[in-house]
Amino acid sequence: LSWAPRPGQPPGTAALLASGPDGEMLWLDVTHRPGRAPRARLMGRYLLPPCKQRWHTCAAFPPQGGLLVCGDRRGSLLLFPCSSSPGRAAESTGIANGSTDPDGEDSSSELEPSCLSHREALPLEAPLSVLFGLHGKTGVTSVTCHGGYVYSTGRDGCYRQLRLQGQQLEVLRKHRPCKGLQWIEELRFAPDGDLLVLGFHADNFVVWSSRTGENLHCIPCGGGHRSWSYCSSPSAEAFAFVKSGDVMLYHREAEPCEQQVLLASLHGREIACVRRLGAVEVPGHAAVNVFITGSEDTTACVLALSERSRAAVPLARLSDHISSVRALALAGPAGPGDEGFGEEGLSALLFSAGGRAQIECYRLLCAGDPASESAVACQVVHVASHRLDEHWERKKNRHKLVKMDPETRYMSLSVLPGTSSEQLPTPWKFLAAACSDGSVRVFGLLEAARKLVLVAESFHHQRCVLKVEAFLHTRAGGERHLLCSAATDGSLAFWDITGPVAHAMDALHRAEGEMQPLGRCSCRRLGSASPAKVSVALLTEPVFPALGAPLLSVTAHSCGVNSLHVRETPEGRYLVASGSDDGSIHVCLLEVALGEAAVGTCLRLLERVARPCAHAAHVTGIRVLRPDLLLSASVDQRLTLWRRGPGGLDELSTTFFHVPDLAELDCWEVAEAGGELRYCCVLCGRGLEMLR
Repeated sequence: LSWAPRPGQPPGTAALLASGPDGEMLWLDVTHRPGRAPRARLMGRYLLPPCKQRWHTCAAFPPQGGLLVCGDRRGSLLLFPCSSSPGRAAESTGIANGSTDPDGEDSSSELEPSCLSHREALPLEAPLSVLFGLHGKTGVTSVTCHGGYVYSTGRDGCYRQLRLQGQQLEVLRKHRPCKGLQWIEELRFAPDGDLLVLGFHADNFVVWSSRTGENLHCIPCGGGHRSWSYCSSPSAEAFAFVKSGDVMLYHREAEPCEQQVLLASLHGREIACVRRLGAVEVPGHAAVNVFITGSEDTTACVLALSERSRAAVPLARLSDHISSVRALALAGPAGPGDEGFGEEGLSALLFSAGGRAQIECYRLLCAGDPASESAVACQVVHVASHRLDEHWERKKNRHKLVKMDPETRYMSLSVLPGTSSEQLPTPWKFLAAACSDGSVRVFGLLEAARKLVLVAESFHHQRCVLKVEAFLHTRAGGERHLLCSAATDGSLAFWDITGPVAHAMDALHRAEGEMQPLGRCSCRRLGSASPAKVSVALLTEPVFPALGAPLLSVTAHSCGVNSLHVRETPEGRYLVASGSDDGSIHVCLLEVALGEAAVGTCLRLLERVARPCAHAAHVTGIRVLRPDLLLSASVDQRLTLWRRGPGGLDELSTTFFHVPDLAELDCWEVAEAGGELRYCCVLCGRGLEMLR
């Protein structure tokens, strides 16, 4: 049995849902009448999907009306049709009372048998939408409707945000509140906009704040109670639970808060990567910049930074990663007007990657919202995810196989430009990744099907690959997709990946959505070490080709390359700038020559410029602003502007910034009122700083 509030219910009436044999669930409207027995009207009958434990655990009526969302013991979320029209209600009243007079005499001894004995008069409704096992096998604990969204919680340590698309449930995001909070019971929305997560952590009942990221209350109760209730007010809080047949009550008066937060943190650990999404114009406000940061605390954060208030306000926190977030990449922004966000909105695909060989993909939708604290509203939709070992974990005989290196990390990401091909029924995006296991991998994303698949890879470097940068050559002679990768030995490799991308497009088109991950027909050794080195398991038959050999290799540095950027010149050539652990900067000028089909693409190295000891520490950020202008940033906390001339690199200016242990740099152009361009940059490490 469970109670569910229903919008528009008369006072004193509540919806009661009861599960019975064979997966049948009844919806009854129960009305309290002072001095008389409660009246129950049978409103609907529903059939739960077959499973071992076939009963519902919670339910809610969305404010749109005509629908019922419920969770079951199997962890599934179900959407049923429902109707509370007067005609149906009168029919149900007649069935319940044995007459058509809703005010007729009834008694508790006659009402209940009459209601259940005539339930066959109502049709047995099947679910319109089923998200099977959404919360695992431990069941769904609560369903809540708020702000046009549906929220569900479970004992899998997650709560999910969903929306109704017609008569279908669509999962938008998965949230993991904090480590160790596996038994989430309920969500409550505070008047100040904070989302409170109620659950059991070990042997304590906790109330966790999504805004501050900390436990507001922790009550020792033994943990895991199925019958409990919690109530809080500004003056006191109370928690009641049943333990060993006894009703226990915990009550505490409110105490004044002596803690004052001077500056709220964005992450719990250092920030490893940052990307700028764009600027949102808000009427009555200055333009608000939207950034995405990734951290060692396993989360990515979408935040708004106003130049007027100089305050960074988190808009959304992404917690799908199980290890650190080391790399971010954006495909877009797609521009204004997406998904009804108005003319000033931003829409882009966000890729995040890091430890445990995990990639997550999201669709970000941002628009101005003058009523909010940040003046920006952000909607996040989870699109797809990929882990190299996820298929290995599903194999029944995995104990006989050697699992791939569990320490594999993605060090850098780059979206291939111009790969939304019109030859396919739906556009694909391709993503290049630098991996710590010595490989360069290319992935394909089909957003409509929410599929992210591995399509090509190469172990040419045979050591940790630190950076990748993709660029598109569109001059006369055809369109070529080129890729630059950099490794820990200081070498740069340039690839023509047009063939593998075209082959992948053809294969994916023929598959018509039935996509298989990249298979391996044999175990592969990493590097040049002994055969005892880590190997990967046999998964499926190979579908896509390898990347092949690079077109050109350049030894640019004496040790690892920590920063890389490629920019096309007006003449159709490419400037490739890199920074290293040894503090040096290297710039090379390349020309692409398209020969005959048998010869293929050729890269010619026209010019090389090196500046040893450009910085006193690792160069972790570099950007080619113009063909004659470069910007570099280092762990020595210096931001240096360089002029590229015939004689090499000449230092123009140096600015000191305040972020220690710099991890990454991102730059963008801003047009002034007079048409003059101004450059802005954001730096991340043990903090975040924006400079103009």
